[in-house]
Formats: sequence, C-alpha cells, structure tokens
Amino acid sequence: MQIRKLGKSGLEVSAIGLGCMGMSHGYGPASDKKDMISLIHAAIDRGVTFFDTAEVYGPYVNEELVGEALAPFKGKVVIATKFGIQMVDGKQVLDSKPEQIRRSVEGSLKRLKVDTIDLYYQHRVDPNVPIEEVAGVVQDLIKEGKVKHWGLSEAGVATIRRAHAILPLTAIESEYSMMWRNPEEELLPTLEELGIGFVPFSPLGKGFLTGKIDKSATFVKSDFRSIVPRFKPENLEANQVLVELIKKIAEGKDAAPAQIALAWVIAQKPWIVPIPGTRKMKRLEENLGAVDVKLTPEELSNLNDALSKIEISGDRYPAEYANRVGK
Repeated sequence: MQIRKLGKSGLEVSAIGLGCMGMSHGYGPASDKKDMISLIHAAIDRGVTFFDTAEVYGPYVNEELVGEALAPFKGKVVIATKFGIQMVDGKQVLDSKPEQIRRSVEGSLKRLKVDTIDLYYQHRVDPNVPIEEVAGVVQDLIKEGKVKHWGLSEAGVATIRRAHAILPLTAIESEYSMMWRNPEEELLPTLEELGIGFVPFSPLGKGFLTGKIDKSATFVKSDFRSIVPRFKPENLEANQVLVELIKKIAEGKDAAPAQIALAWVIAQKPWIVPIPGTRKMKRLEENLGAVDVKLTPEELSNLNDALSKIEISGDRYPAEYANRVGK
C-alpha cells in the first residue's frame, strides 16, 4: 500500500482509506458487528491506515464499531470522525455551537477509545455559527490535546479560506468521482493553493461506478439511495453510458470497473485520498487493488475528454440535503 500526505499538514495515511459509514448507517440494515470488525482488520492487514466515521452515523454505533475494531492498533492508524450534525426527533439538525462541539468531542473520544482524535471534521457548515468561532473551539481542543488535525466536509471555498486563516486545515472531505466532478472547478485549485489535502467520499458514485447497478435496482427505505434522484430508474438507465466507458477501459487494463474509477481519482493529485466504503471482503480487496492500476497521462487525458462529453442525469442529493453543501 502506498502512503500519501494530506496537503502540507504532514499527516500521512494510506493512499486509499476505508469509509466505515455503510457498515452501520445509510445503506440499509447494519451489518453484523463481528463481521465488520473482521473486515476492518483485513483492511489493516492490507496496509490501510486511514478510517473514516462520524458521530451521527447510527448515530453513535459506527464510532463504537470503529473504536472497538481499532483499539488494538492505537498509534498505528489514523481515525477521522465528525461533529456538527445532531439527530433531533428523527431528523438531522446542524449544530456547531461551541458547547455542542465540546460535548461531541468527549463522546467521540469515549466511543473511539482514544485520547486524541487524529482528524476532526465539521460535518456540515452551520450557517448559525461563524466558521471563525468553530475554528477557535477546535484550536482550543488541539491545545488541550483532544484533537490533532481538523477539516471541513462539503464546505464552500469562501468558508474554507476563512477557516484556514484562523486554524490551518489538514483536509477537506467532499464527494468526488467520475460521476461528480464539480470539485475540479473551484475546490481543487483552492486546496492546491492553500496546501490542504482532499478526501473524496463516494469515489465510486455510491456504488454506481462498480457496474453492478442498473435500472432494475431497488433500494430499501433505510438505504439513502432510495431518496437520491440519481438513483431513480430513468437516471440509472441514462447514466449507463458512463459505466460502459469505464468497463471498456477496465477490459483493456485487465482491471475491475471500480479499480478504474478509483485509479482515476488517485491520479488527479498526489494529495487526494479516497475513502470508498464496503461491507464485503471481495470488494475491499478489489478497491485496494486500484493503487496498482496506472493510468498514463495520455490515458488520463483521453478519459477526461470522454467524460466531458457525458452528461450525468439526476442530482446527487434530494433538495433538503443539497441545501447544506457548499456553504
């Protein structure tokens, strides 16, 4: 497994991390805890050192799972978690008030079984709390030894600049894939300028870029994709043109479509570390194999040309979630 640095922060992690959310939240019923602990240990055996969770996943149960699984590997792995979203009467509510951040950090430390959180993200920007105030609280947490590095998730570039001016950011986490290339317009140039790392979630388009999902796919109510416009049958059918392109390249490289999709993300910048999630050993091994799939500059250029001619159908979020990003 290759190692990458998240921007100028000096934080070193495996070139591919593991997004743990789907093990217990967001993609249908939670998987068996013992099985997921075994999967996390298998990832470590294969060189993964970067694991992503959040307070709201579950809520709480995902942090507990990650904490239990990684307890024997203290000091050898990097755990990222997040604050800023609370569940109130079954609905997600943004809350980054200073007192809530302090409550959240104590809960996360306990559940993760650590003394310090390696990377602490604000999960979504809270429009009611100035980002300077949030940065100040995290700065205090770093001085107290409770947090090492911090980041923002799905924040807009103006907010990133304001936050970074108060307390240098280690990483920004946002969606990025062949299916969602908007970060290339403003976000990636800003991160390069400021020396901040980029951690793409959903680098496989929430599973679509594996080539295993077609218009006949159905999703249970507890699967987030059941309310995502991109996963409506008509959009799944329209977007197969992207899957066909990926499959064609995969055949030429003797690789799986998922490996091409991940190799493309990794090839963009040396400070990008995707965090695909999975519950299956076979998929874990497939995803991690992407570090060995090399796309030449010419191949990358041709692929980007082809991608630019494909128009993706369907929004990546329903309206209520779309309103919280890019702030």
